[in-house]
Amino acid sequence: MVSNISYCMLFSSPIFLFFFLPLVLSVYFLLWRKLRNYYLLLASLIFFAWGGVSYSILLLVSITFNYLIGLGVGCSPGSRKSKLFLASGVIMNILLLAIFKYADFVVENINLLSGVLKFKPFGDPGIILPIGISFYTFHAMSYIIDVYRGVSKVQKNPFFLGLYITFFPQLIAGPILRYHDIAPQITGRKVTLEGFAYGIQRFVIGLGKKVLIANTMGTMADAAFGTDVSHLTGTLAWLGLITYALQIYFDFSGYSDMAIGLGKMFGFTFMENFNYPYTAQSIKEFWRKWHISLSTWFRDYLYVPLGGNRISKGRTYFNLIFVFFITGLWHGASWSFVIWGFLHGSFLILERVFSKKFPEELWRPIQHMYTLFVVLIAWVLFRSSDIQYAWQYYRAMFGFGANAAELNAFNKAFAVEFRIYFFIGLLSAAGIIRWINAVIQKKLDIIESGFLWLTESYKILQVVFFACVFIICSMALITKTYNPFIYYRF
Repeated sequence: MVSNISYCMLFSSPIFLFFFLPLVLSVYFLLWRKLRNYYLLLASLIFFAWGGVSYSILLLVSITFNYLIGLGVGCSPGSRKSKLFLASGVIMNILLLAIFKYADFVVENINLLSGVLKFKPFGDPGIILPIGISFYTFHAMSYIIDVYRGVSKVQKNPFFLGLYITFFPQLIAGPILRYHDIAPQITGRKVTLEGFAYGIQRFVIGLGKKVLIANTMGTMADAAFGTDVSHLTGTLAWLGLITYALQIYFDFSGYSDMAIGLGKMFGFTFMENFNYPYTAQSIKEFWRKWHISLSTWFRDYLYVPLGGNRISKGRTYFNLIFVFFITGLWHGASWSFVIWGFLHGSFLILERVFSKKFPEELWRPIQHMYTLFVVLIAWVLFRSSDIQYAWQYYRAMFGFGANAAELNAFNKAFAVEFRIYFFIGLLSAAGIIRWINAVIQKKLDIIESGFLWLTESYKILQVVFFACVFIICSMALITKTYNPFIYYRF
């Protein structure tokens, strides 16, 4: 599947940081309040069109179609007519996603049977994957389902619905926003100085995660996973896997932090998307902390409608496996993603089967080690180009590979810059930096009034810190060319 990522405007790009965002913010606050939503919609469409004007037409078609479907669903909620509109909307949205995201994958797998069934293989469709299609399609389905359920009123203004679906902070990388959470904010939000300052802080945190930690870890992960497995040692394989685990966490959570910060600058409050998932002590807890907007979307719009855990144990297990099969496919059109989803679903079932005996009765460090091991093993499938490479990578990890390693790749692990960000990444992912900050903040909150200067000094220190992070990130973006967008497959 080809993607048009080369022209996509990323949050971590100079054109966004120094041109697009300042321009959008300055004009936004000069406008009359009633015009701001229309302006944000226009800015979001321009942001999306930067990655390919032709696919902006697809996005506009999706908005128009779902607006009309929403009117049909909302005309008589609960009626047979409403159900037909809902079914048509869900089917067409899924079909849109299937064509542009999975057509190549389906044709490829059908062609594997051509030799056995004696038919001429189909040609490669060569469909380009539009950036963000998984995200805006899920937003559209959230809207029509929420209207059908009666938890949200039908949106009569197509421009406001368009803003919900296309709002640029979450358009290409999430988080996935449910319509009933955002609808009241479209017309009822308020920007405060405190909220705007928090938005800047949160954006800079996310930028630092992405540019300084994720990108640095990505160079090592790419070197390991790009090495011929016949030359891959166990040490390099594990180092590559651990750095990839850090890369994907800080990349995903970094983009979510930037989206949350951007939303706050315009008065929107987005749900938290990551909550230190690598501190989880079970796979169940991991999915309560990892990509929360996605897991709750599947829970509310797929798992629960399928029956959840209300029917029988067997049905619950089926529902879990099916949901994680879809979760794997959502991440990418590849069997490695499907198996990744099955692996997580299987361990969720295992934890349900043994209930409180596993892993809750284990010593807490053992629970944590078990969870990390499963998550890391699954990340190999997520990162590998195909199942065969994943299998060979596993062999290298557990000592079945050759002894020779590519010294250039291995030596990168010992560069000073790598070691610094690797250490910071480990402390941050483990929640230690958050804990230290919370302890300091708690001490400052209880000090006597005569020492308020300490609190003010700490605030100034924080401002200086965030300013330094932004400057260092800006320098890195200007001087370095490595700035991958790993969301492109979604």
